[in-house]
Amino acid sequence: MNNVIEMTHPLIQHKISRLRDKNTGTAEFRSLVEEIAMLMGYEALKDLPLKDVEVETPIETCLTPVIDGKNLAIVPILRAGLGMVSGIQALVPTAKIGHIGLYRDEETHEPHEYYCKLPKPISERLIVVTDPMLATGGSAVAAVDFIKQYGGTRIKFMSIIAAPEGIKRLQNAHPDVQIYVGHIDRELNENAYICPGLGDAGDRIFGTK
Repeated sequence: MNNVIEMTHPLIQHKISRLRDKNTGTAEFRSLVEEIAMLMGYEALKDLPLKDVEVETPIETCLTPVIDGKNLAIVPILRAGLGMVSGIQALVPTAKIGHIGLYRDEETHEPHEYYCKLPKPISERLIVVTDPMLATGGSAVAAVDFIKQYGGTRIKFMSIIAAPEGIKRLQNAHPDVQIYVGHIDRELNENAYICPGLGDAGDRIFGTK
């Protein structure tokens, strides 16, 4: 799995354990998702391009590196992916935000699109797609399909927990996409939920049932 990066940092693993706990309330759950996204973003964005600019310090003028251009797009898969946006945006405040709306058919577990709006020109941007859970991989594949249809080429996918089945499906469909996950869980159950998982991420982020 050369294009899959599983995070091993102790802070990420500790926070994921708090997410898993069914007694973790909505406010804490939401904060943990943001914090994990920020920690994961630190790793996922380590290859952002830099350029040197001239800066006058209190001592002298020097050339020093800054991020080259405003060329990052964060694209959450609605609705749970929204929970990860602020964590990444805290690292790169100039990032543009797109949205892809998908819902999962309760019988087939396959995704259906209901909304897609991306920053323009998407072809010139590094795109980070966010979804806290990579389960069957259907939504992830569909989201990347849409982005590529609009001209996106440099795409990273970020998920807090993932099932092996979802990773394999995304890899097979889009081997050029780098996949960043906080933890790879055991499997999907018969209802296509990740085990041991953390329940429905969207419900727990937004306090719905």
